[in-house]
Amino acid sequence: MATGNGPWKLALPLALAQVLFFVAPLLLLVATSFATDENLRDWGMRGWRDALADSFHLQSVLNTMRLGALTVLATALLAVPLALVHMAAGPTLRRIILMAAVLPLLTSVVVRTFAWIVILGREGVINATLLGAGIITAPVALLQTEHGLILALTQIEMPLMLLPLLAALARIDPALLDASASLGGSLARTLWKVVLPMAMPGLVAGATLVFASASTAFISQGVIGGGRLNYLPALVWQQAMVVFDWPLAAALAITLMASVLMVAGALSLLGSRVRHA
Repeated sequence: MATGNGPWKLALPLALAQVLFFVAPLLLLVATSFATDENLRDWGMRGWRDALADSFHLQSVLNTMRLGALTVLATALLAVPLALVHMAAGPTLRRIILMAAVLPLLTSVVVRTFAWIVILGREGVINATLLGAGIITAPVALLQTEHGLILALTQIEMPLMLLPLLAALARIDPALLDASASLGGSLARTLWKVVLPMAMPGLVAGATLVFASASTAFISQGVIGGGRLNYLPALVWQQAMVVFDWPLAAALAITLMASVLMVAGALSLLGSRVRHA
């Protein structure tokens, strides 16, 4: 006979794994942020004072949040029209769009990042195309610039925005679109009043994934952005592995995690309000 605590026993291995691999390291990170030196013998607020009172560190936080927000905006501007095309397309075109969305996930982010170095270089594809078309007369600096990094991250993070959108749009009953059209609703009004609210869960999920991934994309930020751009992931690595200031590195890492969680919560709240508007 089944007992009442059976489901808890089934969930126990997962709960233990979460405690071992997530909760315990997180608590250790919090404890490290309150240490006064790398030996972790004395405790104080020195790491947090250095993290939150230094204008350079605060600017790094703002730069990281702006990078994530701009990447979300760029991917949404491209993914929403593509998702609508997928919604209205036939089976063959749908398979092509889905394959194009999934294909980047099958390639290592390191390979894609280094490929963008070739594309964004002074003699890369973009500059060669613009020079050949006569749009510019000299190569444009794209590497080690924020707009070049956003361009690369838009392609790298696109599947994280597009796939949740496709899943949300696939759940829309076509009868709702026919009902809107039969009641005199224009295409734009149908998209705004019917499609967008029902696609909002996918858009919020995609925006959350893209923001979290772009703002913590250490490899892309370091390789494409270079040392001229200051973002939190590189700063955490520098403080931990170069300067060996573990308390400051821990405080900055917690600041990065808290910032991403706050933005994710804000996006979830915004999506809930739009759905019930």
